[in-house]
Order: sequence, then C-alpha cells, then structure tokens
Amino acid sequence: MPKNRTRKRKSSALKREKTSYFDYSLLAVLIFLICFGLVMLYSSSAYSAMIQYEDSMHYFKRQAFFCIVGFAVIYVVVKIDYHKLAPYAKKIYWFSVFLMALVQTPLGKEVNGARRWLRLPAGQQFQPAELAKIAVILFIPLLICQMGKQINTIQGIGCVLLWGGISAACVYFLTDNMSTGIIVMGISCLLIFVVHPKTAPFVVIFVAGLIAFVLAAIILSNILKSGDFGGSFRLRRIVVWLNPEQHASDWGYQVMQGLYAIGSGGFFGKGLGNSAQKMVIPEVQNDMILSIICEELGVCGAIIVLVLFGLLLYRLMFIAQNAPDLYGSLIVTGIFCHIALQVVLNVAVVINLIPTTGITLPFISYGGTSILFLMTEMGLALCVSRRIEIEE
Repeated sequence: MPKNRTRKRKSSALKREKTSYFDYSLLAVLIFLICFGLVMLYSSSAYSAMIQYEDSMHYFKRQAFFCIVGFAVIYVVVKIDYHKLAPYAKKIYWFSVFLMALVQTPLGKEVNGARRWLRLPAGQQFQPAELAKIAVILFIPLLICQMGKQINTIQGIGCVLLWGGISAACVYFLTDNMSTGIIVMGISCLLIFVVHPKTAPFVVIFVAGLIAFVLAAIILSNILKSGDFGGSFRLRRIVVWLNPEQHASDWGYQVMQGLYAIGSGGFFGKGLGNSAQKMVIPEVQNDMILSIICEELGVCGAIIVLVLFGLLLYRLMFIAQNAPDLYGSLIVTGIFCHIALQVVLNVAVVINLIPTTGITLPFISYGGTSILFLMTEMGLALCVSRRIEIEE
C-alpha cells in the first residue's frame, strides 16, 4: 500500500508539472494597439467626418463598435478547437471565392470607383477579399500538412502556389483588388519558405525579383514619359511614384500631402490633434493614417507604432514556435505573414517607396470588415496558444 501511494503521488506530481498556456502578452499588445488606433483615428478623421456627416465622431463610433464586436469574436474563436476547423478549411476557401464572385452581380457595391463590396442590410457593406485571407491562412497549412515531405518537391510547391494563385486571381479579377491579391499570394509563398528546408533558392528568387522590379520601374519611367496611360489608374500610380512632384496638383496630390505631413512633424510632432494635413489629404483615415501619426506625434510616434507591431509579431512567432502541432504552427505563421506584409506595404506606400496600393494599416486604419477579420485572426492565434503546455 505505501508503494502504491508513493506511485500515485509521483504520477499526480508529474501531471501538475504541465499546465495550459494562454498568451496574455499578445492580448495586452492587441488591446493597446486597438486603443492607440482609436485615438489616432478620431484625431485624423474628426474634421472630414464633421464636413461629410456633421458628426466629428462618426468614424470613431463605427470603428469602436466593430472593435467591441471583434473582441466578442475573439472570445468565441478562442473557445473553439482549431483542429475542428480543418475539415471546413477547403469549404471556407471556396465560399470566399463564391462571395467574391457575387461582387460582380447586382449585390456588388462600388465605392470611390472600386467595386469590392457586397451590400448588406441596414446600409452596411462587406468586403469578401478579407475573408480570402483567412481562407488561405486555414487551407494552405492544411494542404502542407497533408502533403508531408512532398512539399519539398517541385510538384508540392507548385500545388501550394496553384491554390494560393487561384485565390489571389479571384481577388484581383473579381474584386479588382490587386494589393489584397498580392498579400494572399505572399502568404502562400512565405508559408512555403518557412516549411522548405533550403533557404538559398528563395534568396536567389527574392534578389532576382527585386532586380526585375527596379529594371521594370526604369523601363516604365521611360515608356510613360509621353503621358499616355491608356486610361489605367495603375499606370498613373506608377508614374506618380516615379515622379510625385510633377503630379503634385493632380494624381500625386495625396502622396505629396502625406510626405508633407511626415516632414512637418519632426521628431516629437505638432501635438495630438494639431495636424494641418488631415484637412486636405483625401480619405486620410484609411491607408494614409500613418502620415498623420508622423505629423502629430513625430518620428517618436512612428517608432511607437512600429514597436507595437514588432511586439505583436514577436508574440505570434513565439506561439508558432511552441504550437503543439504543425497545423497550429502554420496557421499562426500565416497570420504572422499577413500582418507583417500589410504593415511593411502600408509603411512603404506612405513614404513613397512603392506605388500607392490602398493597403491599410492593421488595427489602426478605418474599416469594419478589416478589423473584424483581423480580430478573428488574433482569436485563432490565441486559440492555438491555449493548446500549448508549459512545464512549471
């Protein structure tokens, strides 16, 4: 009997050594980022909201509502075992394609010359391209897990690129959203890079792509000097990117005003709410909100934003490295790739490193559909973190 009791005590002690984990650090960074985004959204959009809606808090109230709903979504998603989503991953993928196809029907809605939304009751709208990101984040990891070592072959890589390319092509052709298509394809490519044992081929491809991009920009700058763009707004964006000062009064107005805002902010900025450029930059609460942050809070404010995103990405990386299985790890890696790509592209657009794309700054820029699906992704990451067991 004493020996049996000793064994039971030892076994119970071993059981107590492991405990479930929840990444409260990720949740804390997320809450801080959301609150910071709401403050900057109100500061940057109060003037335009007053002019357009006679309510300076119009954008703030809508964004705050979607943030509250987003936290409710996080609470629900965290309770779900992410393994139960695997059987539905392909269905979600095709459902996202179906919704994007509906944009081309009378249910589609055009805003500011772009047909990317679906009409919803009570005057609301929904952007199906946001669902495509989550669909790829859930489906491509499942595909990689099912292929196993075959992902290291050309056929395996081609299969992943095919599925990622189908979704990206639907985003581009059905919703006329090239920037989101690039992000969807980028997530697929980065997931292949993460699971592939060799790094050198990807470095060569990246360098070759960068050189090709520079050469294409030089060639286009010479071709488009005539000013004949064939009615393509994308070619106009490239021309503005190459020479924004020449088009400061027309197509390059938003870009130049954003650069003026960044330059006038200095290191500590003009002070919260004291921006002058927010009164002239079109749709400043969307993809150009970082320029107002730089004007009001200076370089210091921009550093704060980048540090917050750095902390968010670090916590995502921690969860991905410690996930209990490959599927969970790849889901969080896909979320990491999405956030990183969107932040890098938005910052690059604001400082005119690349042509204007319309990509928003996650958790800070205005957008109901965007914030809901970003919060869903955070819920998935926290869901995976709950399955991590740590030894005390």
